[in-house]
Amino acid sequence: MDNDHLPNLDTALVGLPPLETLGSQLTLTHKPRILLLYGSNRERSFSRLMIEEAARLLQHFGAETRVFDPAGLPLPDDAPDSHPKVQELRDLMQWSEGQVWCSPERHGSMSAVFKAQIDWVPLAIGAVRPTQGKTLAVMQVCGGSQSFNVVNQLRVLGRWMRMFTIPNQSSVPKAFLEFDADGRMKPSSFYDRLVDVMEELVKFTLLLRERQDYLVDRYSERKESAQALSKRVNQHAL
Repeated sequence: MDNDHLPNLDTALVGLPPLETLGSQLTLTHKPRILLLYGSNRERSFSRLMIEEAARLLQHFGAETRVFDPAGLPLPDDAPDSHPKVQELRDLMQWSEGQVWCSPERHGSMSAVFKAQIDWVPLAIGAVRPTQGKTLAVMQVCGGSQSFNVVNQLRVLGRWMRMFTIPNQSSVPKAFLEFDADGRMKPSSFYDRLVDVMEELVKFTLLLRERQDYLVDRYSERKESAQALSKRVNQHAL
């Protein structure tokens, strides 16, 4: 992936605001860590091409990116949790601060390849919630006319995984017309929307950094923790 070659990006018009405007409490100890997932194993997968274009933009905005290749990932519950692809996916989930999800629309919904990736990630791994409090951008590619079925479903899925889904999103109709022979996205309003989405994701990720624990702190979970602690104390006393 050529990270510096962005021929369709007007760099004079794009760029994050000075970080000082985000407040003196912003921690910049590392780049925003963004995991990107796509939903097709086809050789010329348009969801993968879209994700690769998104990764180039995120790197231009100063983020560190990793793209998970779903090829070889078994169906959920069709292999042990120790399967190397499952472990790779779960490690990336915990590594990330934000994520980008892109699925093709298949029969009016997200693809099985994409859903399988999320289904391998439980709400808790040990004492760690691998997705809670992370930012999320959702996108879809369509074979025909523009649809929003998949991005709507991805928003529901993101909420279920306790993530902060940003307002902007991308849906690309007739995706086979939007990429050239080299797999690069052609200049268009759809490309400009992709820039908007990635820029917004980086902004939200920076704004929420080190604030996730406060924002997702829940009464019900505090109550459960207190009850569990009380039970352990009582058992120890016996």
